[in-house]
Amino acid sequence: MSFTTLVLSALVLAAVVLVVRAFRPGTEGRAAPEPGAFPTERAENVLADRFARGEIDDEEYQRRLAVLRGNASGPKPR
Repeated sequence: MSFTTLVLSALVLAAVVLVVRAFRPGTEGRAAPEPGAFPTERAENVLADRFARGEIDDEEYQRRLAVLRGNASGPKPR
């Protein structure tokens, strides 16, 4: 098998895989989030984990949580 045949076979295989994945049912929910969209639930979970581990205090937790939720008028920093 020559190098050209090997490369051509790999390209054909890749194209088949891409076509099958594109038309497979049930892939609608796996699309990437819209640009600019950030999963705030995950960010809140990370923040809660940091608070639980003692990395940040209550005031810092509340302030950052208010920022994540779009309420920047939370507790004032010292």
